[in-house]
Amino acid sequence: MKRILSAFAAVLLASSAWAQGYPTKPVRIVVPYQSGSSDVMARAIAPKLSEALKQPVIVENRPGANAVIGTDLVAKAPPDGYTFLMVLTTHVISPSLMQTPFDPLKDFQPVAAVSVAELGLGVNNSVPANTLQEFIAYTKSQPNPVPYAATQLGGNQHLAGELLTLITGAKLQVIPYKGGGDAMAALLGGHVAMYFGSMSSMTPVFKSGKARGLAVTGNKRHPDFPNMPTFAEAGVPGFEIRLWYGLLAPAGTPRDIVNRVSDIVLATVKQPDFQATLAKQGTEPMPMNPDQFAAFLRTEHARYLDIIKRANVKVEQ
Repeated sequence: MKRILSAFAAVLLASSAWAQGYPTKPVRIVVPYQSGSSDVMARAIAPKLSEALKQPVIVENRPGANAVIGTDLVAKAPPDGYTFLMVLTTHVISPSLMQTPFDPLKDFQPVAAVSVAELGLGVNNSVPANTLQEFIAYTKSQPNPVPYAATQLGGNQHLAGELLTLITGAKLQVIPYKGGGDAMAALLGGHVAMYFGSMSSMTPVFKSGKARGLAVTGNKRHPDFPNMPTFAEAGVPGFEIRLWYGLLAPAGTPRDIVNRVSDIVLATVKQPDFQATLAKQGTEPMPMNPDQFAAFLRTEHARYLDIIKRANVKVEQ
């Protein structure tokens, strides 16, 4: 028994000593998309990590197959602290809708949550509704489900519509578009009645009067729209659909390294210049350490899986 304990202690000491020498070469953050908000987030964090770690931190875009290619790359990467993955909400959604070569929880080690963006529900000005309850009543009065835009089937915008239907009985039909620009154009052009967009994208059209904002997710009103209620205030409690960002590592990455990188990321999130970057993206700080982020991911995965099952959401592969 003493021999086993001594061997185990030797392994721990060797691991700790190795981690103390980390890093000895460039580190990479994989973004499983070609561009977009997760890419912006990774490129904002990279120089801060590089400065603290004294090594280059490279952002590597690996898009394809609804983020499966880049995500699987990190899942199968050596767990040595030299490869990380920038994720957003869809990381815990997609594997419940399609077969993926990785498990979103078991194959990754949470490092840190970074930020969160609220969604705003906007309607075309031709829709005869000035409040969320009026819009819900309007959808129920129509002979056919009212169309709404989403940038990805199975994404958080799509599931936002499904959740609204589950909670309120609203009659809605998702219409997928290739990106946020196309979805917004569909809303403004009257091709769809409603769109759930990040508040950073919805703010300009709400301010210009090109679309009407009825409610915002989260537990507080948006500072630019003090008269627009949260979903809970508008009579739809339990509507928790948010766009969040975080950093993962391959499962098995040494905890000393995970903690070190996490500490750097969390310190970065507190810096005024980084918070200014977040504000430009319409996001707010949501710092979480590895344990907090792990618990959050489990909760989010279970919550979205529940929505998918209850709404019987299917996505063709």
